[in-house]
Amino acid sequence: MSAPIYRLENLAKDYNGRRVLDIEALEIQDGEILTLVGPSGAGKSTLLRLLNFLEPPSQGSILYRHARFRPGMEMPLDLRRKVTTVFQSPILLNQSVRDNVAYGLRLRGQEDSQPAVRAALEQVGLAHLAHQPARTLSGGEAQRVALARAIVLAPEVLLMDEPTANLDPYNVGLIETIVQALNRDRGTTIVLVTHNVFQARRLAQRAAFMLDGRLVEVAAGADFFQNAQDPRTAAFVRGEMVY
Repeated sequence: MSAPIYRLENLAKDYNGRRVLDIEALEIQDGEILTLVGPSGAGKSTLLRLLNFLEPPSQGSILYRHARFRPGMEMPLDLRRKVTTVFQSPILLNQSVRDNVAYGLRLRGQEDSQPAVRAALEQVGLAHLAHQPARTLSGGEAQRVALARAIVLAPEVLLMDEPTANLDPYNVGLIETIVQALNRDRGTTIVLVTHNVFQARRLAQRAAFMLDGRLVEVAAGADFFQNAQDPRTAAFVRGEMVY
């Protein structure tokens, strides 16, 4: 296993005086797929926002590469651009599929983006819809456009927040295949939040179970799903309601 790309130390996040995230320590390895599972309200999405530097922690720090992200500070733009997120419900511009994928590159001043855009659309199987208005897409197609919009930026880290929650099995399978290819072929570090234990099992190189804003257990994929050490993790993996 390569060196950590993230190191979390005494990390906490408060909203309106209520602590919603409290992680004593976590390392995310460079080039791994880490799946985060747990019930709604466990703090998984909050953790992704901090990993994407969208808001600062209330306490503790995140070490990304050699830069430390602390309360009250903002990460340098060049580092923030190395991380991107694909959300559960993509927001697409009222433009063509191609223009949506090119949007992030244009913001970065890369006007000659068409070869990269075409390659990203081919990777998600939507090159034939490049000129189609994004508003006409199905839910699965829209999510794949959002994924292409992330891929085209060539991030070091791809964060995914329930990216297949509302999709049919065909699109779920496509997106999982794309995720595995990104990790295998580009070495992209992927942190994926999912409620789907079967999806987590299929994708995880390591998995983590979160409950009440805390990490209950982190382990290699096979150990996590077959030999969980904490009874709450084992119950969740079995499909029992854990709150």
